[in-house]
Order: sequence, then C-alpha cells, then structure tokens
Amino acid sequence: MSLYFIALLPPQPIQDYANEVKQYFADNYDSKHAQKSPPHITLQPPFEWDTAKLTDLEECLHKFVTGRDSIPVTLNGYAAFIPRVIYIDVVKTPELLNLQADLIMYLETNLGIVDKVGKSRGFTPHMTVAFKDLKRENFKAAWVEFENRELHFEFNAKKLTLLKHENKRWNITQELEFVF
Repeated sequence: MSLYFIALLPPQPIQDYANEVKQYFADNYDSKHAQKSPPHITLQPPFEWDTAKLTDLEECLHKFVTGRDSIPVTLNGYAAFIPRVIYIDVVKTPELLNLQADLIMYLETNLGIVDKVGKSRGFTPHMTVAFKDLKRENFKAAWVEFENRELHFEFNAKKLTLLKHENKRWNITQELEFVF
C-alpha cells in the first residue's frame, strides 16, 4: 500500500512563484514542510492504494478526464486556517467545485475511495505555502505579513495530477490531460 492524492497543478511560472514563497517561509519562519510537494490544489486528499493495482486507479482517472474540458482557476491573495496554515487563496468557482465533487463521487463509486473528513468539512480550494511545522508564534508574525499581500494569477487547469508519497516527499506519478 502507498499513499496517493489527486490535484491540479498550476503552470510552471506559477509553481515557481509559489515555490519562492515556500522558500521564504522556510528561511524566515522555519516552516519547510510545504516544500515536500509541488504547488497544487488538492482535489482528492491522501488515500491508501495498493501499488499492484495502480493500473486500475490510472485507468479510472483516464475515464474521468475523458469528455472534460479544462477549467479556469483564479488565485487571489492569501488566506489561512488559523493557527497553523497559510495558503494562496483559490477562488471557489462553480467549475472547480463541480470538478472536485464529481471526482470525489467518481472515485467513491468506482474504486471505493472515500474521503470521510472531506464529507464533514467541505471543500476549500487552496495552495498551501506553510503548514504543519509553522509554529503558532511564527504563524502570527507571518500572517501579519501575508494577510493583506496582493497576489493574482489566472490559468486554465488542463490536467489532473496523481501524486505518490515516496521518500518523505510527494512525487508526480501521472498527469492526465482533460480530453473534451
């Protein structure tokens, strides 16, 4: 069994920007944990999957993206899950909310993958730049610096990305292009 999750990754220039922000948090607020994955918007949180059945998962995701068009994504400013997480805020558009809900239902129906926490909490799209190892006092100082900082990016998400947890990092396993 291995841990996987499914996300949308922004284009490389936006990833580069987000990685610079993550590095800033590592250098100035001793928060390095967000650097263990590429910048992303989680659609399906981490789940255990039998690596021997990886083909089943990949085939299911391929069927899911078939018949779907790319979706517009807007990143606008920063937000937080107080007291430990700071993230680049993702605008909740109907297209993004529908994609995530469809994916969750599709995975549950076809593969039995269930996000129990997400069912009770709801979906807040975000791109994490600091969490887990961000201490409360550092959170307070960083949040004063970032809560009103401007940021605005728009892009079309053209593919789903499957990531796997290996060697204490999240690595891209497969990218599946939306095929409309």
